[in-house]
Amino acid sequence: MRRTPPLDAQAGLRKLAGYPHHVLTWIDDAGYPLSVAVTATIDPEASTAAFEPPAGLAVPADAEVSLTGSHIRPQPGYGYDERRHVTVWGRATAGGDGRLILHGEAAWGWDEQETPFFEYSERSVGQSRRYFDALSAERGTPVKPRLSLGWLTLRATRLPFLSATIVPVVLGIAVAAAHGFFDPLAALLTVVGASLVHLGVNTANDVLDTAQGADDANVTPTKYSGGSRVIQYGLLSLRQMATIAGGLYVAAALIGLVLLATRGSMALLAIGVVGLALSLAYTAPPLKLAYRGLGEITVAVGFGPLMLLGAYVVQSGGSLSWEPFVASIPVAVLVALILYVNEIPDRRGDAHAGKRTLPVRWSPETVVLGWDAAVVAVYAAVVGGVGVGLLPITALLVLVTIPLAKRVHDGLRPNYDNPYGLMAVMAANIQLHLVVGLLLLAAYLVVLVVQAFAPGVPLFLG
Repeated sequence: MRRTPPLDAQAGLRKLAGYPHHVLTWIDDAGYPLSVAVTATIDPEASTAAFEPPAGLAVPADAEVSLTGSHIRPQPGYGYDERRHVTVWGRATAGGDGRLILHGEAAWGWDEQETPFFEYSERSVGQSRRYFDALSAERGTPVKPRLSLGWLTLRATRLPFLSATIVPVVLGIAVAAAHGFFDPLAALLTVVGASLVHLGVNTANDVLDTAQGADDANVTPTKYSGGSRVIQYGLLSLRQMATIAGGLYVAAALIGLVLLATRGSMALLAIGVVGLALSLAYTAPPLKLAYRGLGEITVAVGFGPLMLLGAYVVQSGGSLSWEPFVASIPVAVLVALILYVNEIPDRRGDAHAGKRTLPVRWSPETVVLGWDAAVVAVYAAVVGGVGVGLLPITALLVLVTIPLAKRVHDGLRPNYDNPYGLMAVMAANIQLHLVVGLLLLAAYLVVLVVQAFAPGVPLFLG
């Protein structure tokens, strides 16, 4: 009957006193559990609960029994809320007034108002893992949760986040095409190679964050933060994830070598080496940049200038230009802001593991102010780039996303301490990066169309 108690008996009895009715449970002589409703008088200071013996049923003397109080409210259309329960275990003895006395020894409970359901479930992961380990030892064969290969691949690699790579790479290819450079095979290899690097980073980060305790300490993961959780949930082992990460890096390196051999560009070699170094230094010792508050800068550089300039250099055969660099700034800042906002619900677990991200270091007000300043910089970079003639006039399309940016701003502070309420804000923040990138890409597609059909129409100032 007993589970490892997170409450002491007195705390459990105080909570139990808040319920108007209670359920008494014990094991009968035949070994079957019996439950019956009773109304108990609770004395938390004495760690006791007194109740009338249930009619027609014999409660074993000096045996372990439990009292449970619970509440749940159905909500048509989406399930339940106001869920809470508490159970107190102890020995039942006869009182002088004919009532039975439970002497509280241990307690277990959950209140949705104190601990949201998803956090409550996450806090039970360790216990679930121990259960599967014990069952595996008992049966002599591994017993663990399973997902289909497709869903496991999607979850382990965090495949939907590939937009953070595809947007800057395709944008870099479009800028190069506007300059008269376009090789479709090289473009395809660039997209595939960059995507493999991104997936390698995702899986390697899971391995390293698990090895350093950050993901295990995080009890408020969401679908946008906290890693893939496949290691924590026993879907893949640490070694399996490390093997996957290594395989992705090797495949990306092979494509990089092919591009380097066909382009012969020292600029491409430098970009590739710096990109690989940053992807490893992000969470790997000794640098562990994400643990030192430098994760946002690392992500901005890696998924902004390096991705976009790398794609441009592959197409141009080695030549560089200021235009792709300026075009990368909005994408770079916004992808860093994805990480920045996603770190907010992780901050307690990160702090416990010594991962000193900016949301760990800064107050909520400073974090929100930092987000605002970065977004202002995004729009200033676009307007400034158009003003000095480095970006096409059509890039001003990006300004239509200001209402979306305001939606993120408006949702940050009210949901700062609610990881699950923050999910809609994180989704809008990711959408902001994607939409800005697509609008910049659309701006260059307009440039390509005008160059093809109306070359005399000016699209750049100056």
